[in-house]
Amino acid sequence: MDPSDIKKKINRFRILIIGRANAGKTTILQRVCNTKGNPEIFNSAGEKIDAALLTASRERGEHDIENELVFPKNPGFIFHDSRGFEAGGESEYDKVNTFIKARSKEANMKNRIHTIWYCIPMDQASRCFTEAEHKFFSRCDTGSIPVIVLFTKFDALYDVEFARLIENGTSRKDAKKLAPTHAEKTFANGSQVKFLYDPKTIQRPPKCHVCLPDMNKDDADCGPLIERTAETLDDQVLQQLFVSTQQTNLELCMKYAVEKTLAELVAPNVIPLSADVAIATLGCWFPHIWYVC
Repeated sequence: MDPSDIKKKINRFRILIIGRANAGKTTILQRVCNTKGNPEIFNSAGEKIDAALLTASRERGEHDIENELVFPKNPGFIFHDSRGFEAGGESEYDKVNTFIKARSKEANMKNRIHTIWYCIPMDQASRCFTEAEHKFFSRCDTGSIPVIVLFTKFDALYDVEFARLIENGTSRKDAKKLAPTHAEKTFANGSQVKFLYDPKTIQRPPKCHVCLPDMNKDDADCGPLIERTAETLDDQVLQQLFVSTQQTNLELCMKYAVEKTLAELVAPNVIPLSADVAIATLGCWFPHIWYVC
């Protein structure tokens, strides 16, 4: 598909982010959009919402998943925020489920939800899955929308492993160095990950998961989230839109540009690309670069 046609069809990538209170959702969105600022919020009619009115509604326990969050630094992303289900119970779950069903069947592709990020914080006293997570991954019909679990505040597990290493006689210097690797290995083999993909208990498992430590730091790396999200997108139009919209991983743009363009160049029974078309095909994978030949 010509890059200009892609942009006309769906010019912004839409993500639903779900998570418990204090799961670090806003921080992650800021990292993805390469900004420290807050998003502008619009209602379903595209009208900007006054921040004071929004704060007042939240204090009354009101929350509208239809609202669109857009960061001025990168308006190519539209985010929808769900506060999770622990506060609203079955009613809140029903709202999210209805929203996902409706958005997955939108006739216009630009209005669909293209990806779901489900955040689970690792700094809680109890890091087990709640009834909310079990309900979502067992019952919620996400259709063809890829779901990625984000284990946020993963660095909290570093402290656990640090203490364990110290108890086993490791020096403080070595324990600090080894803790991240040990935490990742222990978590990968732990009950949470196994539960998440267990077909006996989870009928609708996520496409994948990613562990995100230290997102509150200025040099935080959200590269793994960007890469895994791109990998889960089966539709090349959406994949191209996502890769070209994100601004934090130029290497990813280069990877997809080269791989996808080479695939087109060597595809059997396909007319060879001219130099201009080849350049346009490469260029459309990069942020804010759209070639029209």
